[in-house]
Amino acid sequence: MSSLDVLKSGSRAGRRAVERLVRRGDSVLDAKTLRKAEKIVAEVRERGDRALLDYARRLDGAVAESAADLALAAETPDLALLPAGFAEALERAIAAVERYHAPQVRTGYRLEEEGVALEEKVTPLGRVGVYVPGGRASYPSTAVMTVVPARVAGVREIAVATPPGSYRANAALRFTLARLGVTEVWGMGGAHAVAAFAYGTETIRRVDKIVGPGNAWVTAAKKLVVGDVGIDGIAGPSEVVIVADPAADPGDLAADLLAQAEHDPQAAAVLITTDAKLAKRVAAEVDRQLAGLSTAETARASLANFGAAFVVEGLEEALDLVERIAPEHLQLVGHEAEVLALHVRAAGAIFLGSSTPEVLGDYVAGPSHVLPTCGSARFASALGVEDFLRRSHTLRFTAGAASHRAAAAATLADAEGLPAHAASARRRIR
Repeated sequence: MSSLDVLKSGSRAGRRAVERLVRRGDSVLDAKTLRKAEKIVAEVRERGDRALLDYARRLDGAVAESAADLALAAETPDLALLPAGFAEALERAIAAVERYHAPQVRTGYRLEEEGVALEEKVTPLGRVGVYVPGGRASYPSTAVMTVVPARVAGVREIAVATPPGSYRANAALRFTLARLGVTEVWGMGGAHAVAAFAYGTETIRRVDKIVGPGNAWVTAAKKLVVGDVGIDGIAGPSEVVIVADPAADPGDLAADLLAQAEHDPQAAAVLITTDAKLAKRVAAEVDRQLAGLSTAETARASLANFGAAFVVEGLEEALDLVERIAPEHLQLVGHEAEVLALHVRAAGAIFLGSSTPEVLGDYVAGPSHVLPTCGSARFASALGVEDFLRRSHTLRFTAGAASHRAAAAATLADAEGLPAHAASARRRIR
């Protein structure tokens, strides 16, 4: 039996699999995790450093006498500790991300008409907290994809939280943060890190916004603190949907599916095709490539949970499936890719053609790889410069302009049953 199920999308098993994918967000946060995260967040909010230090010791394995000891040294490691070619590859990635995000910077605008001056003001956030996950892997790329857009936006202070064990064990992450100029790094992970950033403690100053993906505890905590602090979104495990025509290379498709499946047992890796033979060849390739994959255990669990190769009747049905799933990453492979892309409304990012695997978007393409997951691509967008900007506006009316418009304002206020509003407006009638 293959690790990747081949299913007709219209069959009973196919419909069940599709429904499970559509509802995949339900499995990201269970009630038990939310309750425990709520307790952690409340304790850090109320007890500050004492609670933070307690959780950091218990959950992160931190060896610290005080919360100040959770600060990690911002130092450039010995280059000999880095993987071969890492420094050069990192420079390419940073340059690509800077180049892509630079045009997103905006400065607002001003309108003047008949005694009324209106101005939109755009200002960068003052202080941002970036969460860089550890656990199964360490992610220097996430640091690039979050810190660089914040820098481009003009954010003055960027603080990073990351599990201390992964920071100390990963020279590439330490090198990346140093290269990005991040000097405030805290060795803390999970819900207590989010709470410390959201509410501040005696040692850690609160931030204006928290960005970056994390595990279920991080996700639960972000959901709990939203409103008290800005967040980039409620992130779930990584996911890819590949729509491929019969001429696609089965080996490439299998490799691209496994590139997502190895992230997490809850990651989603889905193929959609009109060709049943291709689906079976891809399933066979997945099994062959799994045999030599060091992350095979995680990938197999992912494929069992949210993996499938759906055989559809035509491209219209394929697009309908894509819209229902609303994937984080969508790869369109085949001669119809450009045309299909015109009809896609719900996908975090679209990768066109066989030479554009999602993995390039993870590292060197330029757009941030922090993307909406679990169907939130229906309404949410990729992380960008605008996530680190806030808009406000100023208004100025001359006496004549106010008099000319006050009666209309008073009439609308009367209609809403707000007499004080109406009186305030009528006082400006000359």
